[in-house]
Amino acid sequence: MIRLTLIEHGGTPHEVSASAGSSLMQAAVDNAVPGIDADCGGGCACGPCHIKVPAEWRERVGAPNDIESMILDQTPERDDHSRLACQITLEPQLDGLVVHIPEFQM
Repeated sequence: MIRLTLIEHGGTPHEVSASAGSSLMQAAVDNAVPGIDADCGGGCACGPCHIKVPAEWRERVGAPNDIESMILDQTPERDDHSRLACQITLEPQLDGLVVHIPEFQM
């Protein structure tokens, strides 16, 4: 199991576990983490699963691909730490990952 911490905009942490191979979005939805929606079911078509990856995790998480980047371009809060949770596949090197949920989703 991969351990994750998702931190709401107001600072409330949610510690969850998920199986390797699942998405960060699915882990959040399965654990009812507020602020992460799965409107498109993980198809990288909407954006309300926007999260911020701290600098110390960015290399392990990786950069967004072109399609994800196009979706993120529509997000006013996008910055260099932005990713879509539906596009992050949980792997052993992400055990302990901490991400932040922005105040607003698209």
